[in-house]
Amino acid sequence: QVQLVESGGGLVQPGGSLKLSCAASGNIASFRAMGWYRQAPGKERELVAVINSLRITNYAASVKGRFTISRDTAKNTANLQMNSLKPEDTAVYYCNLASSIKNYWGQGTQVTVSS
Repeated sequence: QVQLVESGGGLVQPGGSLKLSCAASGNIASFRAMGWYRQAPGKERELVAVINSLRITNYAASVKGRFTISRDTAKNTANLQMNSLKPEDTAVYYCNLASSIKNYWGQGTQVTVSS
């Protein structure tokens, strides 16, 4: 079983920055990618950023140039550096780990961008 623990959410003013971290533990077999998704009230969960085993990254158009995803293989962590935050970035952010067997999800961390 794989566990994902997120940290780093909170309240920030527009234009500010936050860094989210996701620590994976357990039996991680056939790793494919780690990523961050978000879900705002009344909206569907959407992909924010993903990084695969070759460290190839992909971003949602709405965050490209502002967010950066990175992965520390030795620590089994994935980080999301979020800069120039906007009120529309407000959502619950979920960490995801995709293997060839199963998708795993963290419990979510709230990010609120407001003045």
